[in-house]
Amino acid sequence: MSEETTDKTVEQWGILELELPARVDGNPFVDVALSATFSLKHRAITVDGFCDGADAFRVRFMPDVPGEWQYTTHSDCPELDGKTGSFVCGPPGSGNHGPVRVEDTFHFAYADGTPYYQVGTTCYAWVHQGDALEEQTLETLKTAPFNKIRMCVFPKAYRYNDNEPEYYAYERNEAGEWDFARFNPEFWRHLEKRVGQLMELGIEADLILFHPYDRWGFAKMDAESDDRYLRYLVARLAAYRNVWWSLANEYDLMREKSMADWDRFFRVIQESDPYQRLRSVHNCRQFYDYGKPWVTHCSIQSSSLNRTREWRNTHRKPVVIDECRYEGNIEQGWGNISGQEIVHRFWLGTVGGGYVGHGETYIHPEDILWWSKGGVLHGESPARIAFLRQLVEDGPAMGFTPLKWRVPVPGVGKGDEYCLFYFGDSRPGEYTFRLPNEHQYRVELIDTWEMTITPLEGLYSGTFKIEMPSKTAMAVRMQKAEGNG
Repeated sequence: MSEETTDKTVEQWGILELELPARVDGNPFVDVALSATFSLKHRAITVDGFCDGADAFRVRFMPDVPGEWQYTTHSDCPELDGKTGSFVCGPPGSGNHGPVRVEDTFHFAYADGTPYYQVGTTCYAWVHQGDALEEQTLETLKTAPFNKIRMCVFPKAYRYNDNEPEYYAYERNEAGEWDFARFNPEFWRHLEKRVGQLMELGIEADLILFHPYDRWGFAKMDAESDDRYLRYLVARLAAYRNVWWSLANEYDLMREKSMADWDRFFRVIQESDPYQRLRSVHNCRQFYDYGKPWVTHCSIQSSSLNRTREWRNTHRKPVVIDECRYEGNIEQGWGNISGQEIVHRFWLGTVGGGYVGHGETYIHPEDILWWSKGGVLHGESPARIAFLRQLVEDGPAMGFTPLKWRVPVPGVGKGDEYCLFYFGDSRPGEYTFRLPNEHQYRVELIDTWEMTITPLEGLYSGTFKIEMPSKTAMAVRMQKAEGNG
């Protein structure tokens, strides 16, 4: 055994990377097994390593507890086996709250306990557009309200997105065909660079592992190649604390894959991932069974946001409506709803106790649509989504619970302390509320489109009527007055 003690301190939930050179004959992506066991006191975590090309091997590890960790490598290659050493895990840096986990059945929180309120967007192929456009996308995200982005690992072939990517996930063989047993390290380094940049921005990378919009053959690999790809992906990227696994975009359109395949993919990811990152799969017409134990949350495509509460009750997991159609003006119906409509859907999902995702598809002379390629945002909804996000973050910790009583208008809250009602398309001139007689509440009118909050004078309790502005998209927030019960 050879021993190496690093003087490097890695922050909690950061990444320690071991670089291990070895000359290997044959195919190092297939012929070499590499892993490492990291231990701290009584804990031991084993993670898989990977070949990074040119006789280079790496192991990545995310330490989750401060202290001095020890490690030992394991390999059937003598040059890689039995390497030992240690490193120190220090406190997390500014803005590092750790990975996101499910919290309180229906919600999310970071590992340090900070609530995480998902406000996502879709940018399917942004990492396949070249440096200039990709850097512009990152600049846009710096000031956008989104804390999660849905993005494909493989490039996408679809209308408004027919360019060839700069990098491919695999090497070609002598016949010019893809060799699904040899990965292209350049592609993977580029992808993980972008994931790391998202992490620095505090944005979760919801990685879409398969999709049907493919002209290269990546959607039609055999089972052995599929599983090898998943294990390599996990070995390279699982240590990034901001990674989520989305098994597919519109999994039910991939006719070559059976339901047994999708179940197997989940199990491969679950068995390979030492950190148990969040896992789900996105549908077109048919929901996957989100009740299966390897699914951590629902990832739903639907325009029926008024069913959010139903989905919560059915699946007993967090509900994320990742796609509810997009703000834009393309001819396809899924990409031409107004900014007002997508904001309305965000509110419906929120008062249903779920979380909603954004997308934007405005016609562009160079086909640079945010939903696929990124770039800049043109729509009216992001500012209103930011307003809603702030309201949610100012509300009770760990998200909202749908109210089952008081008024027929959809509402969420926390016990008798906080209520948020959304009137949507209704436009009453007045409305009667029935709240507990033993508490007094401060009441505010919220214009969800104009982004205004108007406090009403006085305190309210029991049955009372308030005047409304006879306009749509209004909400009412009620918070128990301090010193009241």
